Amino acid sequence: MIMEIKPSISVVIPAYNAARFLPEVIQSVLDQTYQDWELLVIDDGSTDNTATLVNKYCQLDSRIRLITTENGGVSAARNLGVELATTELIAFLDSDDLWLPDKLSVHVDYMNTHPEIGVSFARVELIDPDGKSTGKLTANISKDLQPYTFFYTNPTVTTSNVVIRKCIFQSLGGFDKSIKYSEDIDLLFRIAFQSHWTIEGIDKVLIQYRLHSSGLSSDIMKMKEGWIQLMDKARKEAPNLVDEHYRAAEAAHFQYWAKQTLRLEISPFVGISLINQALISSWRNIYQKPKLIVLTILIYLRLMTFNLVRVKI
Repeated sequence: MIMEIKPSISVVIPAYNAARFLPEVIQSVLDQTYQDWELLVIDDGSTDNTATLVNKYCQLDSRIRLITTENGGVSAARNLGVELATTELIAFLDSDDLWLPDKLSVHVDYMNTHPEIGVSFARVELIDPDGKSTGKLTANISKDLQPYTFFYTNPTVTTSNVVIRKCIFQSLGGFDKSIKYSEDIDLLFRIAFQSHWTIEGIDKVLIQYRLHSSGLSSDIMKMKEGWIQLMDKARKEAPNLVDEHYRAAEAAHFQYWAKQTLRLEISPFVGISLINQALISSWRNIYQKPKLIVLTILIYLRLMTFNLVRVKI
């Protein structure tokens, strides 16, 4: 049994039927160069052996705690984890993503030396379902994050990338449990729009984000519904801001979703529908968007190939 150390940051992992990847995930926390942490795993009504697995870690390390609850969704699980956390700094980690060893060290130092920052995040490496690098990294960190930024994109990519002060999280009511697919963006928008706190990125790769077809990010139609729900909610708080950016942000998201149809090899007809909607939303400045033009060509080429294969069959 590892001796108890007073933690300075709490790691919150929501887990639902997460036994497949959870050992890797917990190990990435154990391997941190910064060791003054506590880990709260919220078993969200799992029907597999998630709880049994986590209990074994609890017996070996007193910093790890298992909290079991009825299934209420990932937002409710994260909110419960924050409520039970004993520290001011909170780091979220999903049950299939991984941290690089200096993740906590870098964030704790950054937050302690920048008291004006309420949320910090870093760059992300994309890995495949087996944990192998795809060779792809997220873009360099943008420092100028405005409330409307979150209409267009999620600069954190994954909630596993978010480190937040507990006081901010609780003052805004945490994650909105009614939002399933954009709950992290909703929280970031509310922080940027309603508070004086800064959201700032660290230009260093600290997260490994797992890509797999069973993840929420692969469910494109529900992502679309989630974004619309996000914008409808934001309009109640900032109607003028939403109206100013809605069409351009909509085009950006349709473009992203269309790109995902290529990555996931989803029916090209879905991709065509999405890219057409992107073109409609941004037709005024289409010639200023070479990436959108290239993506349109790629999707139509895939449709042609798809039709040729069907003809041969």
